[in-house]
Amino acid sequence: MSHSHALDEELARAEMYGLLAQLFYQPPSPELLAQLQVAVTEAPDTGGLLEEAWQALVAAARVGDAAQIGAEFQALFGGVGKPEVYLYGSHYLTGFLNEKPLVQLRDDLSGLGLARHEQMPETEDHVAYLFEVMRYLIAGDDAAVCNLTRQAAFFARHVQPWLGRMCEALARHPRAAFYARVAQLTDTFVSIETQAFDLLA
Repeated sequence: MSHSHALDEELARAEMYGLLAQLFYQPPSPELLAQLQVAVTEAPDTGGLLEEAWQALVAAARVGDAAQIGAEFQALFGGVGKPEVYLYGSHYLTGFLNEKPLVQLRDDLSGLGLARHEQMPETEDHVAYLFEVMRYLIAGDDAAVCNLTRQAAFFARHVQPWLGRMCEALARHPRAAFYARVAQLTDTFVSIETQAFDLLA
């Protein structure tokens, strides 16, 4: 694999984590939705592992509009009290929010020199926050922190153990249309990441 191809691949991974983080943190803005609607749906390599799930997401973006998808986001993840679908790792790992996994996560984030911005309303085990951390570990400038070893360790401890269950709950939910496709893409992407990290072990 050429050096430039490897860099392209790392950039693509970072961008995918960034996109998924945006989509799980808030409904897509009209600008982001417009970008998805005109996105290229063919993978650079024919039959690429993400191609089918990516095509399904783009197709869902093309039939939706920002208001409709925003309402879906609120119905699934918003509201007062118990959401229809939880986006927090602690819920899937323990059945409760703000449990021991969140304490472990905060310790590990501190070890990476990271901390939640005080204006961010979500706890650190929210999927969007975890995906932003992964994006940073791939694309950040600090080579002591932003490297494959740290990525693999963080992923194995804080992402892989529960993400599949969240994606399954979201994909099956009767009110999920656009977000069922987001779940499909997330699940496929996380499976690819899992296989890649397994090869490193």
